[in-house]
Amino acid sequence: MPNFDILKEYEASESFRSNSIVDLFTIERCNLSERFSGDIDIEGREWNIGLIVGGSGSGKSTIARECFGDWLVDGFSYKSASVIDDMPDGMPPNKISEIFTSVGFASPPSWLKPYGVLSNGEKMRVDLARAIMERGEKFAFDEFTSVVDRRVAKTGSAAIAKAVRKRGGQFIAVTCHHDVTEWLEPDWIYDTDQRRFFFARANGRGQESKSMFTRLIHDGGVKFGKALQSITI
Repeated sequence: MPNFDILKEYEASESFRSNSIVDLFTIERCNLSERFSGDIDIEGREWNIGLIVGGSGSGKSTIARECFGDWLVDGFSYKSASVIDDMPDGMPPNKISEIFTSVGFASPPSWLKPYGVLSNGEKMRVDLARAIMERGEKFAFDEFTSVVDRRVAKTGSAAIAKAVRKRGGQFIAVTCHHDVTEWLEPDWIYDTDQRRFFFARANGRGQESKSMFTRLIHDGGVKFGKALQSITI
């Protein structure tokens, strides 16, 4: 199982401004550290969608890099005049169009545009499609849906979840937005605010799983946290 015990330490500078802040707020320099520890108990379990979610500064990215560093998608380069030409060499157009469509990027005219002129929602879907093509069956996205409006975030989440499950792959979303949970219907969640993990996949993904997620979503961390406490881990 991925487990982690991460200590991050920082050294403040000796500048006038830094020393002023230390004196003003009575900060102990030796306390400039953060520790993140826990486990993500997925070994030997069947799953397709995972979610690491929590507020800014709660350790999401640090934990994702520690546990799933090889999975993280970071910094695709787009240089072609048409985004379809940035897809992997040797992949036929019909396969590319199938994957584009599967993640909700279903506008052929937009396939002929360069990446830079696409909307943020289209860019997100192109990145997801390319990850499926290049990374195979296992990939993760940090800051998932962070730069798109929430309507696009929700529909995009539903599309990528459907595409990953159809292919039998595994995808991990790392985000501060609890609102995508209902649309991703992840099989497991690690909540960095609660420092808790739970596995929520019901056999056959039946109504039991759906009703559980309905209780988790509303109003982000407050009700989400209360719902977590009522679930047997």
